[in-house]
Amino acid sequence: MSNNHPLFILFAQHGWADTNQPIQSLVQSLAPSEGIIAPNLGWLKTWWSIEPLIKKVEDIAIATLQKYPNTPWRIIGHSMGGLIWVELLHRHPEWRSRVHSLVLVASPIGGSDLGYLLDVSLIGLGIAKDLSTNRREMVEEIAAEIPTLAIAGDIDGGSDGTVIIGATQCDRIQFITIPVSHPKLKNHPRLISLIQTFWSNPIITFPPKSTFKTELIRELRFTGGVFDAHPRDFPRSQIVAHLPEGITLRTWKNPLNQLQHIFLGDRDNQCIYSAFVSWEKYAEFQQKLTQILDGLN
Repeated sequence: MSNNHPLFILFAQHGWADTNQPIQSLVQSLAPSEGIIAPNLGWLKTWWSIEPLIKKVEDIAIATLQKYPNTPWRIIGHSMGGLIWVELLHRHPEWRSRVHSLVLVASPIGGSDLGYLLDVSLIGLGIAKDLSTNRREMVEEIAAEIPTLAIAGDIDGGSDGTVIIGATQCDRIQFITIPVSHPKLKNHPRLISLIQTFWSNPIITFPPKSTFKTELIRELRFTGGVFDAHPRDFPRSQIVAHLPEGITLRTWKNPLNQLQHIFLGDRDNQCIYSAFVSWEKYAEFQQKLTQILDGLN
């Protein structure tokens, strides 16, 4: 901690396969004279399970609350570090009133596609399943009370090289992309001005206006077994249905892993949503898709 009487406590949490040094250098530039807490979870321990990591950060937060009961919090999490704080704020709604703002940097709140693929191919790597969990409902609940900003990297038109842009998005949060890779996002200089601007005017974001497009994408994102995917394969997809608002539903099966991809295109033939369906949930998804299409007829 930087001093005995900080104006605010700044929690900064590193992510998977990392230590606290990079993110600590970021927050020291952001708030050099405030109370900085950047727990080091241990590089190796981030590979096994998220629950012990959540418990460690929780214990630190509780101790901080006891020491500084009236000091507001600001929270920044990179990748899995953001997921840890989403879990904590979901489990401790009584903490939310003291949180000035929440910044999620490259955090796959919708579930990591890489996590899913690792989970099914490396049985026993617990953190993979933890990373692939869809936490959008938690984030929207939290963001209704805490101003929340998501910052995603985009280096290839759809991801930061590790996390799909779509997986970092949900309703009720402010959202920014910058052309930076996943590992560089943890302490990139551009974050400083973006976060400071957000801190200067932290506001609760309202959900987008309800349209057929927004409701359809939302329904797909909350369907079990559906993971946001890179839009690069959109040109390979075939139209299977024409929907309202000039939207087309398209599908494509990856010939290498046989995963079924779904895309939504707009009337200008641009991809507006891309995802794939897990092998084990494909039959359920087909039923869901049939219900959606039947409802349009």
